[in-house]
Amino acid sequence: MGKRISSISILIIIVVIGIFQKDELLTIIQEGGILSLLISVLLVAICVFFPVIPFPVLAGVIGGVFGTTQGVIVSLTGAMIGTMAFFFLCRYGFRDYAQAKLMNKPKVQEYEAYLNRNSFLAILTCRLIPIIPAPVVNIIAGLSKVNGFIFFSASTIGKLPNILILSYAGASFTSNKLFSFGLYGGYILVVFLVNFVIMYRKMSKESVD
Repeated sequence: MGKRISSISILIIIVVIGIFQKDELLTIIQEGGILSLLISVLLVAICVFFPVIPFPVLAGVIGGVFGTTQGVIVSLTGAMIGTMAFFFLCRYGFRDYAQAKLMNKPKVQEYEAYLNRNSFLAILTCRLIPIIPAPVVNIIAGLSKVNGFIFFSASTIGKLPNILILSYAGASFTSNKLFSFGLYGGYILVVFLVNFVIMYRKMSKESVD
């Protein structure tokens, strides 16, 4: 019970900071400088828990302020801090409670089996092609027996392409807005088409069975 209360308190603090301080934090980010770097990491980490600012917008702003390379490092660092915090909160704060409530649901069991089948490849695929929403991946991985290092490694590699494209689009936004929108729009289209093909093949297979 104590761990659960502590975990809930941490979550509430994170969400409150994100909701009530997002404008101030975003202003600091746009000013640049060392403080801006730290605030950028913090805000990206908060957005993993609660998307107070849409991640494409935030990563694009960070890329525009710091440039592509530094923007990728800042956004990826913040994203992984938030992701691992989410993972460990689920694993050590809510595991017993959540397993009793959620793990008997067929869909959750299906996701868990998918993640456990080949942990690294499954998590990497879920990050590259978001068949399963990112928060759901974090929660189920935290509740499952997935190794923390494997989760970290696969998530880092899987998040990199999206963050790279967003950072580059953000860095290019001032000089070529059409290119920036086109670049990310093209990326979203590719992800959508891959998702569509995967879901279509899955539904076709289930109908045959």
